Amino acid sequence: MSIKLKLRQIIFGIDTPAGRLFDIILIFAIFGSVTVVMLDSVKDIHQRFGPSLISLEWFFTFLFTLEYFARIYAAKKPLKYITSFYGIIDLFSTIPTYLAFFIPGGETLLMLRVFRLIRIFRIFKLGHYVKGSDFLVKSLIANRGKIIAFLLSVLTVVMIIGSLMYIIEGYENGFTSIPRSIYWAIVTVTTVGFGDISPQTSLGQFFASMLMLIGYSIIAVPTGIIGSGMMKKSKKSKNKTNKDTLSTKKCSRCLTDLHGEDDNYCWKCGEVVK
Repeated sequence: MSIKLKLRQIIFGIDTPAGRLFDIILIFAIFGSVTVVMLDSVKDIHQRFGPSLISLEWFFTFLFTLEYFARIYAAKKPLKYITSFYGIIDLFSTIPTYLAFFIPGGETLLMLRVFRLIRIFRIFKLGHYVKGSDFLVKSLIANRGKIIAFLLSVLTVVMIIGSLMYIIEGYENGFTSIPRSIYWAIVTVTTVGFGDISPQTSLGQFFASMLMLIGYSIIAVPTGIIGSGMMKKSKKSKNKTNKDTLSTKKCSRCLTDLHGEDDNYCWKCGEVVK
């Protein structure tokens, strides 16, 4: 076996012990690199351990660069790998450290490496769970009319309330513009409540209270729409499955069909079915 073929089995193969071990080590390396970037963004840690973190980052960058070129070398069709989804992710997770030499702050793009964790779906063969997300997407598409109408209704409410609050509260209470007032209305209706802007007048507080109550009722609407759509789709899927499992056995006496493969007698009249 040539070195290139053996390297291909290790890098691209997940069914061999060596290939699985390689991908697991890669996952830990990605976690380590992302952790270094996160720690380096903390001011106190950066001041105390900055040089060490930079050294670790260069170590991971060298490791991922070596791995990227090894994948190109071992791939059956290098250009296909380079232009593939995983190839592009691998490239963009490698170049940020080099970009830092030319673009100030380019090292912040190192967080792109977290996208490489998508490989975990391949390693542990979790691809079949994608069917669950496909089911959710189809349910959303099937109910897109209701969802769009709901979003437009919410948008209308927050625009009206936001405009009113701009008039009621004014610049002196933090509602410096209609867009900023609409931002406050969105934060309030979603019950997030950052607290950076708050109404000071009695009328403004009344509208805020109404918006808060509306927010609690709004939260349940999309959940109900999506849940109802998923139940309908699940029911259709079950009916189709049940229909597919029925045979074409027909009763010679009453001509009733839709009997199961294991049915020997008609479910309606009791006659032997064939």
